Amino acid sequence: MITDPTAVAILLGVMFGLIFFGTPIAIAIGVASVITTTYIGIPLMTVAQNLVKGINVYALMAVPFFILAGEIMGTGGISRRLIELSNALVGWLRGGLAMVNIVASMFFGGISGSSAADTSSIGSVMIPMMKDAGYDGEFSTAVTMTSSVQGILIPPSHNMVLYAMVVGGVSIGELFMGGLVPGVLLGVALMIYCYIISTIRNYPIGEKFNLRAALKTTLSASLGLGTVFIVVGGVISGIFTATESAAIAVVYSFIVTFFIYREVPLSEFSGMLGRSIKTLSIVMILVGCASAFGWLIAYLKIPAFITSKILAISSNKYVLMLIINVLLLFLGMIMDMASIILIVTPILYPIAMQIGLDPVHFGVMMILNLGVGLITPPVGSTLFIGSAIAGIKIEKLARAMIPFYVVMVIVLLIITYIPEVVLFVPKLMRN
Repeated sequence: MITDPTAVAILLGVMFGLIFFGTPIAIAIGVASVITTTYIGIPLMTVAQNLVKGINVYALMAVPFFILAGEIMGTGGISRRLIELSNALVGWLRGGLAMVNIVASMFFGGISGSSAADTSSIGSVMIPMMKDAGYDGEFSTAVTMTSSVQGILIPPSHNMVLYAMVVGGVSIGELFMGGLVPGVLLGVALMIYCYIISTIRNYPIGEKFNLRAALKTTLSASLGLGTVFIVVGGVISGIFTATESAAIAVVYSFIVTFFIYREVPLSEFSGMLGRSIKTLSIVMILVGCASAFGWLIAYLKIPAFITSKILAISSNKYVLMLIINVLLLFLGMIMDMASIILIVTPILYPIAMQIGLDPVHFGVMMILNLGVGLITPPVGSTLFIGSAIAGIKIEKLARAMIPFYVVMVIVLLIITYIPEVVLFVPKLMRN
């Protein structure tokens, strides 16, 4: 039972009220925590202590390195090489440029770990290219945005680091590997849909497959893809921790970008640092405020209350899994991804464990769910980026996205009800 319903009403009412009026979520949950703490009569020092405690976590040290590595590689010529490699591999199919877009996002996601960065880098090249080739503008942008969600599933993903931090005791390496097959599955599902649409609309076929060109582009892009092997290989083998592999990835990407590819001058590094620090500051403020907010949620026994109410709806595991998915899909439409991971995970995780879900399985479910939110109005950040790049109104894009949402939900249901899709590779690691 909730210890103080009035305090709960104040906590949630202030938070959602501030969000409604456009206040950043980090500030909204911080202010809500302070006001509620004051009402309860707990010393405000408790808020400050939990805020500091939230960011004083070793696992979080990997986040700034992943962000910086993605920023360096994203602006250092790697995206162009990945597009060339993807074109050599799948550009010869019907609707080849749509396939190239998806495969390039698959590769780039393994470097940046960010849907927004993927859309910005790949989309700025592929969307104009697809339009010039005769593809519909809304379709081209929808393909770019949807395929960018692979970036938060295919390792490395700093959002999975946040999930592991909140849950505690979950291997980041297993989480990374758990997202690998679902990320590829999403890409394959999108390629099948794009092939069908391209056939119906008679979109063009690219040049015939050329083995020599494929080998040449593979060699050119291999140095950039080396970042993925450093992170994933290092973590899986146990040579590096996630933090150590991320730090080494920064050094490696720095050398490749500025001393091997040399497409951008060294003077650009300060700008990359500035953008990375800006992103990191937003994440860390959110983590700290969410920690204080989460402590209050636990203090007021909100997770136990919600758990009992949801479990009272049904005792069927599969029905409860569907309820969790629907709830996450709804939250993803109105809140940003990191906020939901930090705020909602402590509430839903006990339910997931009570119905027998594996922590890695639940984590990948949550990440894909929230990935759909990134491209869904009204808050989807990737949707806004795609709209800006393509110069198309969000209303038009949202309509064009409907069949892509269907494909993503189908993939989500597959990984929800067939756990082995997620757990096959992590189980190999355990053995």
